Amino acid sequence: MGISIGICETEAKSALCRDLRMNVVRVRVDDGSGLEGLAGHDDVVSLEEAKALVGDWEAFLKRNRVSAETDAVYMDKLKNEGDIELLRPRAVRKSTGWVDMGKVSAADRERALASSKKENRLTGWDMLSFDEMNDTCGKCKLSWDKGRGCIGSFGPADSLLPGIAEKRGCAITASVPDGARDGRVYTPEDAAALLKEIELLTNALPEEGKMMVRRYSGSLERMGAVANISVSEGCGFYFF
Repeated sequence: MGISIGICETEAKSALCRDLRMNVVRVRVDDGSGLEGLAGHDDVVSLEEAKALVGDWEAFLKRNRVSAETDAVYMDKLKNEGDIELLRPRAVRKSTGWVDMGKVSAADRERALASSKKENRLTGWDMLSFDEMNDTCGKCKLSWDKGRGCIGSFGPADSLLPGIAEKRGCAITASVPDGARDGRVYTPEDAAALLKEIELLTNALPEEGKMMVRRYSGSLERMGAVANISVSEGCGFYFF
C-alpha cells in the first residue's frame, strides 16, 4: 500500500471547493429520537411477501427494472402501475435516517449534526458528478498534483525516504509513516520546516546513490508543492 498527501481544503480560502465542502446538505442521524419527523423514509415490502404476491418473480423484476440483488422491494423504484397497486397496501414505512438539511430549522440542523458521525454527512461537494469535480479541480490554483487535484502520492508505505530523513535530522519527513498511521494534521509552521528539509534532502540524495535520486526526487517535489500551499494559504496538510 502507498501513502498519499492531502491539504485541508476547507482551511484554504483559495480552494474552489471550499464553500461546497463546508455546506452540509444531508446527514444520517445515529439516534433519531426527537428527529423522527425530519428524516426521510422508504415505503418497503419484504422480499418474501412481495414474491408471494406477484407470482412470476423474474417477470416482476424485468418489468420494474429492479436488480435481482435487491434486499427488499422499494415502492418508489417500481415502474409497473399494476404492481404498485398490488403491493402498496403491504408496504411498511421505514426511516432512512437521512435528514435533508435544507428543509430544517437552524436549531434542528444543529441537533441533526450533533447526532451524526462525520463520515455520515454529505456536503455540496459530494453531490457533484465526477466530471464536475474534475472540472473544478482543473481550474483551482491549489490543484498541486498536475491539475488533478490536491491529493497525490507521497510514495510506497515502505519508502526509505523517512529513514534517510531521520539520519539527516529532518523530523517532519521522518514522521510521515507515523503521521499517516495516527491521522496527524500538520500545520503551516510544520510546512515551513518541511521546505527547509526538502532543500536539505534534495542536496543529500545524491550521496545516497543515483537510485535514491530517481526514486525519491518526485516525493520531495510533491511534498514541496503541498508545503508551499500550506504556507501561502495558512492551511494544514496530512498524510494518509
